[in-house]
Amino acid sequence: MYAPWREEYILGPKEKGCLFCRIFREEKDRQNYVLYRGEKVFVVMNRYPYVSGHLMVVPNRHIAHIEKLPRATSEELMYETQRAVKILKQILQPHSLNIGINLGHQSGAGVPGHLHQHIVPRWHGDTNFLSVIGNTRVVSVSLTNVYRQLVKPFQEIEL
Repeated sequence: MYAPWREEYILGPKEKGCLFCRIFREEKDRQNYVLYRGEKVFVVMNRYPYVSGHLMVVPNRHIAHIEKLPRATSEELMYETQRAVKILKQILQPHSLNIGINLGHQSGAGVPGHLHQHIVPRWHGDTNFLSVIGNTRVVSVSLTNVYRQLVKPFQEIEL
């Protein structure tokens, strides 16, 4: 398998500080694959996805613990998750989706200090021997192409 887009992640310098706080501060939405900025949360594509269209809904504030999430942020996080599901179903037409939050490093959180919710589109056959035995994932559509398909609906589609 050849996956050159992962080279930067594997061999590149490791980011100091919080990835999500940096993305929130920067005004480089296209480069960072930010699809939407709300009052309390933003929606961003996972740069190293499990499958095409893997999104994350992230609080604007650096909060690690779900029980410390302010109610208004919690409500917007769920609303934007629902909206993202609607948009993914409409645009990418997955067969199903996984939605989840990993709380803490041991649960699999890649950025354990900043809570974020994953939305992972799933298609029949995308979990096969490569991902299960070989710990390898095949991402069939480039991040840039998926971004182009999703960014406009995130500005237009409401629930």
